[in-house]
Amino acid sequence: MAKLGEGDKRWIVEDRPDGTNVHNWHWSETDCLDWSRNFLSNLLGNKTLLSGEGNLFIKTKKLDKLEGEAYVNVRKGKIIPGYELNLVLSYEAEAKDSDGKSVLLTTEGSVEVPYISDENAGEDPEIRITIKDDGPVGKRLKDAFIAKGKPFVFEKIREYVDVMSKGGPAKDDLEVKKVSVKKPVSGSAAAAAAAAPPPKAGGSSEKEGKKKEKKKEGFKTITMTEKFSCRAKDLYEILLDENRWKGFTQSNAKIVKEVGGEFSIFDGSVTGKNMELQEGKLIVQQWRFGSWPDGIVSTVRLTFEEPNSGTTVVKLTHTDVPEEDRYGNATVVENTERGWRDLIFHRIRGVFGFGI
Repeated sequence: MAKLGEGDKRWIVEDRPDGTNVHNWHWSETDCLDWSRNFLSNLLGNKTLLSGEGNLFIKTKKLDKLEGEAYVNVRKGKIIPGYELNLVLSYEAEAKDSDGKSVLLTTEGSVEVPYISDENAGEDPEIRITIKDDGPVGKRLKDAFIAKGKPFVFEKIREYVDVMSKGGPAKDDLEVKKVSVKKPVSGSAAAAAAAAPPPKAGGSSEKEGKKKEKKKEGFKTITMTEKFSCRAKDLYEILLDENRWKGFTQSNAKIVKEVGGEFSIFDGSVTGKNMELQEGKLIVQQWRFGSWPDGIVSTVRLTFEEPNSGTTVVKLTHTDVPEEDRYGNATVVENTERGWRDLIFHRIRGVFGFGI
């Protein structure tokens, strides 16, 4: 995960002179580390967990440490949180005798959660619970904290994760920017609109044409030509063989080598279907990345030519590649092009010795 302030500057637009990020169109990055420290301190600190049950008393003290990074990116109203945090919380514990009058032990302990990350937002993180006194009474107090305090800590971390997913400290600012004031329509403007002639009958086809053009806005086409020192049929076979895919990508792959056959490559991050196959000459497939918005499918067309014996030229045309993924990241085209070049073509050369 990129650290705060170290993102690709091409995708972070400098502030406007008037300080406005209209409709949150551009990247807006908010540092949330101090806010996270205060938020988690309020959630976790100075909370009573046991107040005499079984003659045990346990209370959290304060958040001793919260280190790492936390930020929220917003673009086009989409919230993308990022955080990697290490948390340490202290607690105090006391045990009394069976009559509840004499104190058997007063001690302290700590709770460490070494890795709270947006990558594992749906899972409870690892937790380490220690206590200073490791005798029988101390062990009893530690077990009581595990039973009562561990669920409490997890619950509060989930609250933090939920608030971060909604924007954290950037949420209020985001809500303000969503509000738009509509100017009232003047009487003359309303009258002009009412008097406007109805659209011509022949205008519908023109509008439909414009709609068709708009459907392709936000998509790009990738083209690439690569040479390999091999026969065209050998390269064709490699690209449709799941075991060879596993070999040169070092990832899981499943490929049904027939027209209409489905495939899954790069550990399932790319899925698709074979649309047209001509042995040693042509592969046409549907490709979809899991990070793309729902319903978007691209088309990959690979043609194989053998101008000289033992030399193959592959021409790639990858159409309908979205400019942004479902999270608003505008690096899809760049990453897809680099993936074809570095993770597929260059690795095939390196693994199978097809270099030019």
